[in-house]
Amino acid sequence: MVRFQNVGMRYGLGPEILHDISFQLAPGSFHFLTGASGAGKTTLLRLMYLAHRPSRGLISLFGRDTTTMKRRELPALRRRIGVVFQDFRLIDHLTALDNVALPLRIAGAKKEAIGAHVSELLSWVGLKDHIGARPPTLSDGEKQRVAIARAVIGRPSLLLADEPTGSVDHEQGLRILHLFEELNKIGTTVVIATHDRDLIARFGRPVLRLVGGELSVHRPPRVVAPSSALAQQAGGL
Repeated sequence: MVRFQNVGMRYGLGPEILHDISFQLAPGSFHFLTGASGAGKTTLLRLMYLAHRPSRGLISLFGRDTTTMKRRELPALRRRIGVVFQDFRLIDHLTALDNVALPLRIAGAKKEAIGAHVSELLSWVGLKDHIGARPPTLSDGEKQRVAIARAVIGRPSLLLADEPTGSVDHEQGLRILHLFEELNKIGTTVVIATHDRDLIARFGRPVLRLVGGELSVHRPPRVVAPSSALAQQAGGL
């Protein structure tokens, strides 16, 4: 699904932020990405969703070498990737429903299916009463949940999330992680950047850890079982 080989990344003439990054993510895997502020987590995610090309090394997505692809070929790959950005990137003049529906409309889904599916997902993330609201009227936590719903609505092959629980309370954070788990169960490869050690320990998934621009892989023990009630709710999505 994702393969990095000796990847280095610097911006302009500045120092190299990532050094000799090499790893592989199998289809259907689930990883957390962690590291101190400034360690390069967001840069690594940007490389994965093709917002940047590496300064050196090779990156493959879905079995294709992206470093040699022509720019006009990249949008087709990006459509297979769902991204949750830290700054949300919602369209202010669109309602919550229309923001979430945007990927489906771009993909040519039928209007009837879009309305039902989007409304159900917004209800599940606790925004049933905000379907017609526009982003400027929403809190940061509400914007975050709209952004997450937009990222997962099309059931992407690869889901990348940058601090997706940073603006929500603990219970909503668990619901969001259970939603990601349900997507993972049907085949979506998931990478979540987070500082939340409790979530990492609770879900017990492998961890990609960035320290000093270098990457290592760890698998912590799963110490706390997720709430069965929340898991059942996620299963009904």
